[in-house]
Amino acid sequence: MSSTAGQVIKCKAAVAWEAGKPLVMEEVEVAPPEAGEVRLKILYTSLCHTDVYFWEAKGQTPLFPRIFGHEAGGIVESVGEGVTHLKPGDHALPVFTGECGECAHCKSEESNMCDLLRINTDRGVMIHDSQTRFSIKGQPIYHFVGTSTFSEYTVVHAGCVAKVNPAAPLDKICVLSCGICTGLGATVNVAKPKPGSSVAIFGLGAVGLAAAEGARISGASRIIGVDLVSSRFEEAKKFGVNEFVNPKDHDKPVQEVIAEMTNGGVDRAVECTGSIQAMISAFECVHDGWGVAVLVGVPNKDDAFKTHPVNFLNERTLKGTFYGNYKPRTDLPSVVEKYMNGELELDKFITHTVPFSEINKAFDYMLKGESIRCIIRMGE
Repeated sequence: MSSTAGQVIKCKAAVAWEAGKPLVMEEVEVAPPEAGEVRLKILYTSLCHTDVYFWEAKGQTPLFPRIFGHEAGGIVESVGEGVTHLKPGDHALPVFTGECGECAHCKSEESNMCDLLRINTDRGVMIHDSQTRFSIKGQPIYHFVGTSTFSEYTVVHAGCVAKVNPAAPLDKICVLSCGICTGLGATVNVAKPKPGSSVAIFGLGAVGLAAAEGARISGASRIIGVDLVSSRFEEAKKFGVNEFVNPKDHDKPVQEVIAEMTNGGVDRAVECTGSIQAMISAFECVHDGWGVAVLVGVPNKDDAFKTHPVNFLNERTLKGTFYGNYKPRTDLPSVVEKYMNGELELDKFITHTVPFSEINKAFDYMLKGESIRCIIRMGE
């Protein structure tokens, strides 16, 4: 065991004291892991749009003070009672969702939606005892999606920690903890385009670019990017996108534009925006007989959309996905190996890096639309 096992660790964390206000560097106390938990030393973390959304407290129950962060790479410092798949010194990725290994979802080859550990954005405490592991002078500081990686040390349920190849660079593979796997898996695990096929990607943010990367890896020949911001098109070429459509440039629905471009529709479509209109367009732009559309983007809670049942009767398929259908503990190690063998390119997703002391710059880059992923170097 490590020399700090069983002890409270004092370290730096970037604490959000209130919605939309800059994070504050604080000394926090991080309690040892309880049964079924792991304490990680975080070496690199990155900023995802989900962190920004909840930091702004848009559309959900605000919970502050809180430590955000959920894309990260680190090293296991100590493990709680009953944890057998991890040991101190292991390289690991914490994930916002988990794999208990016991529930019906975990035992099913078709699902990654663990009953115990699936994402819960409202919970700010650990499942084991409904307490926080972070505090400042006795005041509890809340967790975020069970990860809270904007801290030099964090405590995570062991089922939300994937052990990975220690040779893999944590400053690159940390982006696999959320957005990149979500988009990549939506294409390779759910849409499953065949070599030589056509794929439309709706939304060219980080998740959409990862979906395009999945289409590139799958051997799709036509990868059509759809976005309302034309300036995104140049960057998207690096991810295999070779045709572009801005719906604002046309006076008819974009699904009709795509159908005309592709002689009846694309083979696959992946929607990565959360916009209801994009969801309808993605479904209606796939070819009858074999077309598959996959929804990835998270809509507003009261949203609903309409499409004609004939679209289904004409043998179009509509699917949804959560975290790209990857089971975190089981599947993430093999995604890391795809990067290690050169099949998956991650470096192009990383547009900025900042030291931990300048974490608020990462928020600025994202709010200005300048970054795909900004890596934050801990301990600096």
